[in-house]
Amino acid sequence: MHFQTEKTVLRCLAAATLVISLIVGWAFELRAEARTPAVGTLSPAALKRIDDTIRNEIATGKIPGAILLIQQHGKPVHFECFGVRDPDTGLPMTPDAIFQIYSMSKAVTSVAAMMLVDEGKLALDDPVSKYIHSFAKTKVGVDVSDEAGEYPLKLEPLKRPITIRDLLRHTSGITYGFLGRTQVQKLYANPLLYAGDFDNADFADRIAVLPLDDQPGTHWNYSHSTDVLGRVVEVVSAQTLYEFEKQRLFDPLGMSDTAYYILDSAKFPLIAKGFPVDRSRVAGIRDPTLPRRWESGGAGLASTTRDYARFLQMLLNGGELDGKRYLKRETVALMTSDQIGPETGIIHDLFYFPGPTSGFGLGFAVRTSSPPGTSWPLGEYRWDGAGGSFYFVDPVDYMLGVFMVMSPTQGGRIQLNLKTMIYEAMGKGLRKD
Repeated sequence: MHFQTEKTVLRCLAAATLVISLIVGWAFELRAEARTPAVGTLSPAALKRIDDTIRNEIATGKIPGAILLIQQHGKPVHFECFGVRDPDTGLPMTPDAIFQIYSMSKAVTSVAAMMLVDEGKLALDDPVSKYIHSFAKTKVGVDVSDEAGEYPLKLEPLKRPITIRDLLRHTSGITYGFLGRTQVQKLYANPLLYAGDFDNADFADRIAVLPLDDQPGTHWNYSHSTDVLGRVVEVVSAQTLYEFEKQRLFDPLGMSDTAYYILDSAKFPLIAKGFPVDRSRVAGIRDPTLPRRWESGGAGLASTTRDYARFLQMLLNGGELDGKRYLKRETVALMTSDQIGPETGIIHDLFYFPGPTSGFGLGFAVRTSSPPGTSWPLGEYRWDGAGGSFYFVDPVDYMLGVFMVMSPTQGGRIQLNLKTMIYEAMGKGLRKD
């Protein structure tokens, strides 16, 4: 069963007339600019292929709907809404649709922490235990298998403390439970880790009592590090993570629909939903209309395409937007440069999500070489979320892209395909026509 046909799909502009005037004004501006690209670098024929590809995903029942924004030189050059935001109601996708962005939250928390670094309130080489005392007792779990097939863990002391830098670049030794590769990771998969109505302080203490999967600074291991970083932001700022981000980022940037929980019932119908198979698949993260004390800096935010594009444009501008500075230019440069290159001796984990042509900075995957057969720009930085949404920022072409979707089972496949087609549209991909 699918939800998009020639007779039933509403264009994004027409649907925008049903929402509040602010969104309407933004949508009309976006549409007008999208018809006439700000720069002539993206092939209209290639952009049509991208749209047709997304429509085919919907027509074949793989995703219910999506939004794609490509922005260059601060102007939207391609914007389109596809399908429906709720397969149960058939409500069309509109520019103001709200998505759970999962790990795209990590960039926001990383920026929040680096704002405190810029202000001298936090240092990259500070031990995490300076701010969260329970980490002073953390150990490393070493798997010592025996001939009987038992896998006990030997606990060893840390060779050096976990630092703020480790949290930002995922070299803390903390891990995630969804990979399930090691005995330590299986401990992180215990449902008790997410039991009850805990807050960020409670969750950080729960992580601290678990053994690390590796010695700090030795392996890149995707992890709850950014959740712990969110708690550090709270301790340093004496605010909740959301209070700090709202005051310092969301309100000044005009990100009015970005939050950990959607409290306004009038906005509930705007929340994008996946097919039943794609619901409640991320450990600990639940329905955003059900507020809890936990504000997951690693995976908890909900946002809109417009809001997240504002955040990314600030980064692309070197830490400034509309005359207001959020980060020092050199801080953005540091965050978006490879921090785990060969010279560091850091081992890439078996599940190294940035891929073979990328390193990792302070919160982002960073392109260090072009994939074979392409001229994709070096220095491009990016990440994605478990719902399938992704973003990228390309400083060479002064371009950013945001794709919003709610389809955990399809997201990775779609991301690679769309990313390739976007660069094909610029003449930097594999297509030769």
